[in-house]
Amino acid sequence: MLNQGWIYGDRPKRCHVGLTVLDFYSQNYRHSSRTKWSERIAQGQIFVDGQPAKAEQLIEKNQRLAYHREPWEEPDAPLDYEIVHAEEDFLIIDKPSGLPVLPGGFFLENTLLHQLRKHFPNETPIPIHRLGRGTSGLMILGRSPLGKQHLSQQIRLHKITKIYRALIPAGDYPDQLTITTPIGKVPHPVIGKLHAVHPEGKPSHSEMTVLERHPETSLVAVNIKTGRPHQIRIHMAAIGFPLLGDPLYAPGGLPKIATPPEKTALPGDCGYFLHATELKFLHPKTLKTQSFYSPPQFNSQEIAEKFRKT
Repeated sequence: MLNQGWIYGDRPKRCHVGLTVLDFYSQNYRHSSRTKWSERIAQGQIFVDGQPAKAEQLIEKNQRLAYHREPWEEPDAPLDYEIVHAEEDFLIIDKPSGLPVLPGGFFLENTLLHQLRKHFPNETPIPIHRLGRGTSGLMILGRSPLGKQHLSQQIRLHKITKIYRALIPAGDYPDQLTITTPIGKVPHPVIGKLHAVHPEGKPSHSEMTVLERHPETSLVAVNIKTGRPHQIRIHMAAIGFPLLGDPLYAPGGLPKIATPPEKTALPGDCGYFLHATELKFLHPKTLKTQSFYSPPQFNSQEIAEKFRKT
């Protein structure tokens, strides 16, 4: 079934003034070719200040651009998330691996946010933090104005404890390891840029503890003190041991580039083993500590055995 389509809005930056509309889209959204963007403009899918755009039209200061994407058939995604806890100010949900949190790429309605809006038609629960599409486990969503504001402040001040379980290849790393490799944006041949190891990136802090060691794999707990996009995936790759099955990050923490580049993995591609296991934060009203736990959705010993046999 087709979804309802979507409108993607843009407010061009100062550096974009003087570019043609075609140059703006083909340079900033490289998931589609220049020819494809030219076709969309010709078909009347691109607007500037509410009027159909022309390919060679020059962008001016303070203009608004909009891409009216036609309805499309989305990839399947598991929609059976669990509401672990619900009250007036917040929700705790357990997200399955494979379900995107927010619309993006090929996903619009097969997302957690869209499903929550169907479940709560008179409100809009807001994710206080996000999990990658392939990451499963616990998430907090704000419901009331107080909940959204107070919990968002806690996440900004790094007052929310988030501990994950992950599977990585076996190695000679210590039982406990602090990783502070900076994370920033690097070039990507399909989407332009993505987060990865970057010497001038933002400070990032992860604490890794080995829980189980097997001949080919290890189960680790990772407590992230900062919340950079894909932080655990990047930090495990940065120490030379990317998450088991991660199609995107190579040892060292940079993205794998395929040949041809169009086949390069994207951030939303699944296959890795990462589960948000523990959450701890202060209740927005009572300020009492709230703790939640979710066991991993994968069996580390079974997976280790499969790798041993192969």
